[in-house]
Amino acid sequence: MHSDIQITPVRGIGEVRPGDDLAALLAGALAQQGYNLANGDVVVVTQKIVSKAENRIVAPETVEPSHMARMAAAANGQKDASYYEVVLRESRRIVKMDRGVLITETHHGLICANSGVDESNVDGGRTVTLLPVDPDGSARALRDALRARCGVEAAVIISDTFGRAWREGQVNIAIGAAGIAPLNDYAGQQDSGGYTLRASIIAVADELASAAELVMGKIDAVPVAVIRGYAYAASDAGAGPLIRPPERDLFR
Repeated sequence: MHSDIQITPVRGIGEVRPGDDLAALLAGALAQQGYNLANGDVVVVTQKIVSKAENRIVAPETVEPSHMARMAAAANGQKDASYYEVVLRESRRIVKMDRGVLITETHHGLICANSGVDESNVDGGRTVTLLPVDPDGSARALRDALRARCGVEAAVIISDTFGRAWREGQVNIAIGAAGIAPLNDYAGQQDSGGYTLRASIIAVADELASAAELVMGKIDAVPVAVIRGYAYAASDAGAGPLIRPPERDLFR
């Protein structure tokens, strides 16, 4: 049984630029709020500010589009071929292409729209952000920096917004993690009726990322939230275990 959890938005971080120290920005914003990180907290950080700090920013107009990118642009009619070229370069395969929408598998193994290339909250669409090269590595670096700066053991989740098969709407999921086991496996345990569970694996890192988004919003300039009170298992497995292996993927 888990006790109540508290989700606190972290305001006042401001615009993040390449080379910025995210741990310093976060600690400063928390201090302004009078909020101190504690052992066992989960810090959920949006991919966007991680990518900005790591200079994962591209101006599509500087990219020469390929024939495939021009085909995608012609089918879409709204985004130009250079944008699609960035998307293609960030992917290792195209899962589906229809009506100008590209569902791709990124170099990390994530299945998502347009390889996670994002125009929102950048500079009006003149540039785009790319996913971090190593989201788990980014999460570990931030976790370690927060430990050194704040003197606490807090887990870090890097979140991004993904669509879902069979469901309308989008949710935030974990694309990177440090200090927290991303899955909670109930297999072998018995429910209240005595039934032995066989395939109940809960994606706790995704659930925490989605819960944090409720206090962030998409246009409120709140890129970080702190979750307190959730009793998680410590682990440095990262977010990789959340990606289903091809041999177990019925839709691949």
